[in-house]
Amino acid sequence: MEQIFSYGTLQSKEIQMQVFNKLLTGTPDQLLGYKLKDLKIEEEFGMTDYFVAIPSENSSDNINGIVFDISELDLAKADLFESNAYKRVEITLKSGKTAWIYIENI
Repeated sequence: MEQIFSYGTLQSKEIQMQVFNKLLTGTPDQLLGYKLKDLKIEEEFGMTDYFVAIPSENSSDNINGIVFDISELDLAKADLFESNAYKRVEITLKSGKTAWIYIENI
């Protein structure tokens, strides 16, 4: 079993059904030392606004989100869903759990 920390789109039940064909269960958590940055991604019908996590110079910055338990197959599906503007890295959450997160791909 893998864990993924979502601070945005993957929290949506509609997106979960589209990507994983099921609803995910998770628990609230926080990512410390990161902040959200606006990101524009070209979608089928033009540019759409999203957020992306980036490391912060301010250690008191944090991102609220949900950590989900998912299978390796579901993790691969999430990789396909996320655009190349994101990269997947492993982080440690405030709870002490280790999880995957998608951050800015620079």
